[in-house]
Amino acid sequence: MTSTAIDQRLYRDVIGRFATGVTVITFRTDHVTRGMTANAVASLSLDPTLLIACIDKRTSAHAALAQADGFAVNILAEDQLEISRLFARPGLEGMGDVEYRTAVTGAPILDGVLAWFDCAVHERFDGGDHTIFVGRVLELSLERPEADPLLFYAGGYRTLGDSL
Repeated sequence: MTSTAIDQRLYRDVIGRFATGVTVITFRTDHVTRGMTANAVASLSLDPTLLIACIDKRTSAHAALAQADGFAVNILAEDQLEISRLFARPGLEGMGDVEYRTAVTGAPILDGVLAWFDCAVHERFDGGDHTIFVGRVLELSLERPEADPLLFYAGGYRTLGDSL
């Protein structure tokens, strides 16, 4: 099979039409506690219970996350837009003024999130300009089952519309 050049802008426009939830990936190492907004998160396996988070190698958090033994995936509710924006800022150090507690891995669990997963790093894979972090879920919680999720679609934040 021959490789053909794909227009990167068109690729971003097309994949951007796949609506995703918005998360904050958090982690702690010996030297750093921090988070970053991410929407490339997906379920991988039920047995064992695994999920994936794909992290751009160019982000300021990538090098520290690559050293972490675990991470948490905090699923944001629609009323947490400002938290998403805070953790999306390049070069953010620490956790800002966001309240959190920790779970098994020591990764921060943000207060008020819709749900969260605390994961041990199971494997890491090269994924081009991203690293694919496979997390083995150690603990999870559905904190606000009545809340609607914050969504990302076509380059912007969205909320759920009417049910079909």
